[in-house]
Amino acid sequence: MFENLSDRLQGIFDNLGRSGKLTEKDVDTVMREVRMALLEADVALPVVKDFVKRVKERAIGAEVAKALKPGQMVVKIVHEELIETLGESEKLNFSGSTKPHVIMLVGLQGAGKTTTAAKLAVFLRKDGRTPYMVAADTQRPAAVEQLKTLGRQIGVPVYDEGTGSRPADICINGIKAAKEANASVVILDTAGRLQIDDRLMSELEEIKRRTNPAEVILVADSMTGQEAVNIAQGFNERVGVTGLILTKVDGDARGGAAISMRAVTQVPIKFLATGEKIDGFEVFYPDRLASRILGMGDMLSLIEKAEEAFDEKEALKLQQKLMENQFTLQDFLEQLQKIKKMGPVSQLLGMVPGMDKLRGQIDQDEAEKRMKRVEAIINSMTLKERNNPKVLNASRRQRIAQGSGVQVRDVNEVLKQFRDMQGLMSQLRKGRFPNIPGLSGLR
Repeated sequence: MFENLSDRLQGIFDNLGRSGKLTEKDVDTVMREVRMALLEADVALPVVKDFVKRVKERAIGAEVAKALKPGQMVVKIVHEELIETLGESEKLNFSGSTKPHVIMLVGLQGAGKTTTAAKLAVFLRKDGRTPYMVAADTQRPAAVEQLKTLGRQIGVPVYDEGTGSRPADICINGIKAAKEANASVVILDTAGRLQIDDRLMSELEEIKRRTNPAEVILVADSMTGQEAVNIAQGFNERVGVTGLILTKVDGDARGGAAISMRAVTQVPIKFLATGEKIDGFEVFYPDRLASRILGMGDMLSLIEKAEEAFDEKEALKLQQKLMENQFTLQDFLEQLQKIKKMGPVSQLLGMVPGMDKLRGQIDQDEAEKRMKRVEAIINSMTLKERNNPKVLNASRRQRIAQGSGVQVRDVNEVLKQFRDMQGLMSQLRKGRFPNIPGLSGLR
């Protein structure tokens, strides 16, 4: 989401790094570029003005003048002020409410509330809570069916009364049902409109008054741009929003909505949601996002994704297999599937410090196609063939190619890559280092 802003800012700071000493004129030039970069990213003008003012005051002050590397100090100041603008990371607040705790989701139609309700339910369950969902969107019949379908998929109960009852009554009855089921948290999926109107707000106000939710969370489409600020203000003024969930953050939006909504409403961003998959949901950490925006990477998020995808015992078993030359195509397939769960390759690269600039060199669609092709090829093999590729003669390779819809040369390429990896591991086991740039001096 922040790729364009990140690229612009990195270009500005690369030029800044060449200056041994900074004058006030240098700072003015840099801040003018930063201002343009933020405006192009759809950050609201009042937010940009305040941000630039704060950075400039610090950048022409003593902390930069005394620094050994003034350019790096300016980047540090921008990073710190960006974190300040994005606010602090805040958890869901259930203090002061009794079980089942109620989370009320609000937002415009099309923001992704229903899918977000299911993602939040899965997150809460991982956190040791027992979630329960209530289908209170009577404006869109498909929303009720969608939530019920998602509930079945993730194994979370859903209360609904169709579209004939009053939304507030449905919510009250749903909370009663959740209490009887010993649920600890109830998620209310309320109705949205194409735009804010008085009827919608009155309906939401009634639900809030009667259910007394612990959290009222605005689900906002990060691709909305400048209008997102007005939407956030509108909901906050009428129903008192306590947190934000930004959806579609993996899209090609310019990212300014995230910075603007937090700064204008002073309401914390609590979660980021990506894609349609249920596991595309993460806690919002302003320091990590600020690092990503400035191209500094986000190793903590990458490690967390890896820990979630890879079991520690399985990792040790895999390590043993690699060292004993017992790694098979079946193992290769399983690791490939786990890497896919971690997210798009370009997104993962953006989390590695120094690798951010490589994102533009990777064709994400092509990378995903290649991974799917490898999966299809290995899935077309028998278990015996996966565990012992040496039996793959010409006729077997032809069969695999037909079964996976590829050419025989594609099958041969996958097998060659697998053999190369085995050869690499063999050399490492023997204490040798293959001819790889950066390793040649370690022989």
